[in-house]
Amino acid sequence: MKPLLAALLLVLVPAAWTPTAVASAVDTTCTSSARPVVLLHGTFSDSKSTWKELTDALKKDGRCAHALDYGDKGKRPIAQSAGEVSAFVDEVLRKTGAATVDLVGYSQGAVLARYYAKNLGGAAKATSLIGIAPPNHGLPPGNTPDWLAKRCPACVDMQSGSPFMKALSEGGDLVGAVRYTTIASKHDGLLSLATQALTGPPGRVSNVVIQDSCPLDFTGHGQMTHAWTTVKWAVNALRNNGLADPAYKPC
Repeated sequence: MKPLLAALLLVLVPAAWTPTAVASAVDTTCTSSARPVVLLHGTFSDSKSTWKELTDALKKDGRCAHALDYGDKGKRPIAQSAGEVSAFVDEVLRKTGAATVDLVGYSQGAVLARYYAKNLGGAAKATSLIGIAPPNHGLPPGNTPDWLAKRCPACVDMQSGSPFMKALSEGGDLVGAVRYTTIASKHDGLLSLATQALTGPPGRVSNVVIQDSCPLDFTGHGQMTHAWTTVKWAVNALRNNGLADPAYKPC
């Protein structure tokens, strides 16, 4: 089996849990003085099956989460999906009256957020970008089968060395004044730590590896948004204006 195909199949293996409804639009029932949080799911997924745990944690922390379903379960070209994200963020800002949002993206959602920040004016509308298991430097190299490429142009975009990934990396990992956190697992099973980490000064970037604080945590790529260690790190980053505290101990 080709490496990329094997990796994508790994992502599609469902976590052992029961989905619970979560908002897939601007949540006008939630009010908070904190910046609104916009949640972006991963490939072949949606908000309902991704964000239950984090949404609950944010609500307990006094924050409002607004989750977007984009790109036909994240299969469409990332640049196309980014247009949906741009319109959604504008709607969140309009309905909440906030000046900026915090973006939290899982897997493709983190890459999508970076594209939005770099190319569609998102750097002026997002204070922070928190990536959970983000393929910031591309999926493992390998040949994408024709059937998969036709069904999922985003999978082709995210492949290491693709024109999309080269353009995203041009000029460095950071844009504007956005602050970044990446949350990675040594047991991801799909992405290496180097693939996920971003390069920048400590006042702009915090790269978190779960096992540095929780060595017995074996969370893999497909379970990252449901793991409480990940959820706690994301909340910690949001409490610190988008930069996770390296000294934080979630377990």
